[in-house]
Amino acid sequence: MLSETQLTLKPDLAVDYLFDAYSKYEYEVHIEKAVQHIKNFLDNTSFYSGASVEELRSRKRSIAVNAKENITLDDALHEIKDVFLDHAISFHHPHYVAHLNCPVLLPALVGDLIASSVNTAIETWDQSTSATLIEQEIIRWICNKMNFPIQSDGVFTSGGTQSNFKALLMARDHYAFTHYGINLKENGWSDEVSKFRIFCSDKAHFSIKKNAALLGMGYDSVIPIDTDDKLKMKTDALVQAIEKEKQKGNIPIAIVATAGTTDFGSFDPLETISKIAKEYKIWFHVDGAYGGCYVLTDTHKTQLKGIEYADSITIDFHKTLFQPVCSSAFLVRDTKHFQYVSYYADYLNPLESRDEEFPNLIEKSIQTTRRFDALKLWFTLKVTGEKTLGSFLEKVHHLALDVYHNIKDDIYFEVAHQPELSTLVFRFKIPGIEDDKILDTTNLYIKNTLFKSGKASVASTKLNGKTYLKFTLLNPRSTKEDLFEVIRMIKEQGLNYTTNN
Repeated sequence: MLSETQLTLKPDLAVDYLFDAYSKYEYEVHIEKAVQHIKNFLDNTSFYSGASVEELRSRKRSIAVNAKENITLDDALHEIKDVFLDHAISFHHPHYVAHLNCPVLLPALVGDLIASSVNTAIETWDQSTSATLIEQEIIRWICNKMNFPIQSDGVFTSGGTQSNFKALLMARDHYAFTHYGINLKENGWSDEVSKFRIFCSDKAHFSIKKNAALLGMGYDSVIPIDTDDKLKMKTDALVQAIEKEKQKGNIPIAIVATAGTTDFGSFDPLETISKIAKEYKIWFHVDGAYGGCYVLTDTHKTQLKGIEYADSITIDFHKTLFQPVCSSAFLVRDTKHFQYVSYYADYLNPLESRDEEFPNLIEKSIQTTRRFDALKLWFTLKVTGEKTLGSFLEKVHHLALDVYHNIKDDIYFEVAHQPELSTLVFRFKIPGIEDDKILDTTNLYIKNTLFKSGKASVASTKLNGKTYLKFTLLNPRSTKEDLFEVIRMIKEQGLNYTTNN
């Protein structure tokens, strides 16, 4: 505690704005002002202002940073309102149905505020103390939900792409060490690695190929496997592909199964794939960034059966557990596999000082400085609870089914699939017109026109080379009437376009 004398020696806060015991009252004032601006943002009636890129660029003076010309924090808040808050995308709006952006929970925001204000660095015990224990507790909780064994472990990451990167790195290095005695972490590249092959469905996340390239194995090391009419990996095609690569002299090292594909929410047959991985003695990774949190529901237990046999799992809490970004985790079946990413720096976590009683989480992370992202999920689980979270996920799943049943027999729509999670892929069609180029142009026009109007945001994707629209539903406050209104707008724009062209 600062003495009364020290507190009277308060510096000029209008100049330095340092956050400490001297400025705690100013902190409260400024946070309250920021909160008022955010509350005003929440009252926006549209998901977006509709401002064009040119309009936003015209606010160059507000965006620009002039190191020689300071303004007050109040003035900065007014400027950020004009250039950002008035035009930010409102993920909580019922007409925002584009991407995997969820509304966030109040307990999570409280945790995020505390984490940012205290500014804990989570990498070593002497920087984090009990924050380390809280992250470990959350990791233990999600490992238990996945029915992982006691020796399982995990670490928070920046998102699914980083988690999938760690999975491929471990799969590569573990295979190289186990089968060839090669320590890639110490000795670097080996000719055998150029023959390593990874298998995933053709609907898997793009980060599988991207990460394979970043790891030096290249896009061609990823072998895409055909999917069935429910957009799930064909296991017979998987076996055939593995055998084909072996005949070519290549080396299968891993299978990546997806629990909830980004576009379709489809679950690969995890249990069968786990058996195939076991038979070939290769790494089994499950990308559950989207669907993994559905382990909290009663509706998706069957789809997740087999995930307990994975060697590693990706799970994103900022996609389907209503957390502010970033909040993601990478889990491994056996904590010993973190040896492939560990490094001991003399100034930070020297090997000779390693002590299980004072764990350094940097040993499990490819990041060094890392914020205390587990705290917001801790608050969420403590205050909101698993049951409520599970009910939110079930709600958005049933909303997707409501939209599906509403349009599946409509002559103006063609649906690509029945929702398995909370996404629905479909396209507006014109009765009597089969030209895909015309339909592609029409659907892109619908998407872009609605976005520019600020009335609704839908995504687009491609299936078999054709352009489709996509609903991604993550807002449990949305009603089917909200979504039917977006469908009405889509139909209206589609008919307007075809009439005028």
